[in-house]
Parts: sequence; C-alpha cells; structure tokens
Amino acid sequence: MINEIKLESLDTARFIDEKVNEIAAAAGDSIAINALSGGVDSSVVTMLGHRALGKRLRTVFIQNGLMREGEAGFIEGIFRDLGVEIEIIDARDEFLDALKGITDPEKKREAITQTFYKGVFGRIVRESNARHLLQGTILTDVDETVAGIKRQHNVFAQLGIDPQSTFGYQILEPLIQLRKDGVRAVGKALGLPESIFARIPFPGPALAARIIGEVTAEKLTVVRKATSVVERTLCNRGAFASSSASRVLACCRAAFGRPASAATCRPKLRLAGPGRTACMNTSASPCSTASRCRLAMPLPGSASAVSSK
Repeated sequence: MINEIKLESLDTARFIDEKVNEIAAAAGDSIAINALSGGVDSSVVTMLGHRALGKRLRTVFIQNGLMREGEAGFIEGIFRDLGVEIEIIDARDEFLDALKGITDPEKKREAITQTFYKGVFGRIVRESNARHLLQGTILTDVDETVAGIKRQHNVFAQLGIDPQSTFGYQILEPLIQLRKDGVRAVGKALGLPESIFARIPFPGPALAARIIGEVTAEKLTVVRKATSVVERTLCNRGAFASSSASRVLACCRAAFGRPASAATCRPKLRLAGPGRTACMNTSASPCSTASRCRLAMPLPGSASAVSSK
C-alpha cells in the first residue's frame, strides 16, 4: 500500500530534502542514471537526482522519434540553463522497427516498454555500470495500471515484475506518493521554469498513442504537426498552463522554436503584423482581437503560422 501525500498536506521543502537524502543513501557511491523525456515527472526526478548525486547521475534523453516537434533541443536548452548536462541518444530507427506491423494500442505500449527498458535504455545502463535508475512513476500511474485502465510503461513492482532480474538494475521512484498536482508543486519548488512544471500533459507512449493502426514515419510526421497545432491553439485558453507567463512560453515555442525565457519570447511575438490574431494578453483571459493584446502571433493553423516555424 502506497501512502499518498496529497497536495494540501505536501510540504515541498521537506519532501525535497527527504527524497534527496533517500536517493543519496540508496545510490551510495555508485553511478545512477535517469531518462529525461521532458515531461513534468521526469523533469522533477532529474532535478531531485542532480541535487542528490551531482555528476554521479547520468541523464539521457532518448530520441525515440515519437516526441513533440523540436523536443530534444528544447529540453536540452532548458536544462543547460539549469546547469544540468543532458546526453541525447538517437534511437529513432530502433523504436520504429519495434513498432512495425503492430496495430493494437496495448501491444504498442508493450513494444515501446520493451524497446526502452530492455533495449535502448537497458543497454545504456549496462554500459555505464549504473546500478540504479531514477524514474518518475507517480501514484496515478500505479492506480491506472493496477485497475486495468491502461498499462503504464513505467510500472513494474505492482505487476509482479522485478526490475533487477528482468532488466538488470534497481529502480528508485521518489515521486510515487504524489499525483500530478503535487509533482508540479515540487517542480516549482525545485526551480524548474513554469514552461516545464506547468506544461501540457503528454502520453507515456508519446505520439504512438495518437496514431490509429501501425506507427509509420509518415503518420508520425502528420500527428507531430497536428499536436503542434492543437497545443498552439490551446496555449492561450488556460486549459493546462497555470499562468500568463507559461502561456507566453508555450505560444512562443509553438511558433518560433525553443525560447530560453519569456524575455526572449516577447520581442519575437511583437513581430506579429497586421492581420495576425492575438496569442494572449497579460490578463487571465484569452484576447479576441490583436488590439487587446500586448503579444501577438499568427492564428494557429494558418499559412503564416506554419511558415513561421
């Protein structure tokens, strides 16, 4: 039974101190490793791990070909600014080969899990001689898997799988008592930018979860563009981001690539000319006309929006 820590009772400073100490004690003098996907959970685990272990934590970003547009460069830049070195591993061909011919959603999940843990990441762990993997499993992942709602790719113990004997390493899960709201609060307390701790959710199997039938390079190109358009459309609606600043960053990134901060977004967004609709304003409500907005960008999905990427 996992003892849940609810947001209203979460002391982020105490939680961070406890988890940093637990990670340091578990790893001892050995090397640990973690995979950073750019999601909220893995980003928080990365920061906890680097606080606990410093250079003894090796952080890798697996380029699996299933992520958002420009994700690798975006995440590498964010964490470089935070003083965390990220190693990008290109494994796109491996994941596409593993998904070839598979149409069932649960079998896709399993193929991605096996390719990641036994194949690509398992190989990296063995070559690094790391004995521990830091992973961003949260309580909701466990609940959904155990209840049979969907098999989360990062849940093992609750299914009777021993990672040590199956994959060759032990898994540390410092966030397993939290749900997403608690993880976001810890991320903020750790100093993650709002563009990370408040970002739009993304499925564990990534874009493969949004493709009906077999996953192919051609379908991935289409769904990646579609995801960019949808997120750009939602970024000024307050559907996911918790504040004006994070919506600015989301809109800026969707239109112009990887911004380092809101300050670098604003000059770019001011370039929007006549006939371009507003992205957002400084209030909590989305703006309806460019005249009401201090920041403007092309209408999502328009020709000018696509050409600005």
